Amino acid sequence: MGYIYYLQPINLLYMSLKKGDTAPHLTLMNDSLEKVDLNFPRNQHVVLLFFPLAYTSVCTTELCTVRDERQEYADLNADVYGISVDSPFTLQKFRADNELPYPLLSDFNKEASRAYSALYDNFVFDMKGVSKRAAFVIDKKGVIQYAEVLEDAGQLPNFEEIKSSLQKLNA
Repeated sequence: MGYIYYLQPINLLYMSLKKGDTAPHLTLMNDSLEKVDLNFPRNQHVVLLFFPLAYTSVCTTELCTVRDERQEYADLNADVYGISVDSPFTLQKFRADNELPYPLLSDFNKEASRAYSALYDNFVFDMKGVSKRAAFVIDKKGVIQYAEVLEDAGQLPNFEEIKSSLQKLNA
């Protein structure tokens, strides 16, 4: 008598990244349709700002707040990247409309959001697979120095803590 084996699909569980963890190496398309490698080591520290959707009020506030403080981030030797699951074409228009001085990266395939445990299974209006609002500071060697993943998309990241962690890296 033979046996029948049923293979169950495996759900890969992504561990929440925290301070001290190594940042994932990723390549994403930017709003200028160029590939951007988020690999380390680098010459600058990196701030990754995951946001749910372009053209929503809190996302616009978040990204424009960083725009208005761009010199502080530059002085702290940090490259800033905004990341969402929007298409690069949507991000291109959103960046231009808001005069954002830093690149927006399309995580259309949700690889970065999954890797950083910053992905809603279900978002408003029953949308599936939308980036959570999250902020990560990564040092030049690729070590996460600050990690904040917000469950409530109506909240903003703690910009003062982000800048404080960058200040410590430059001390």
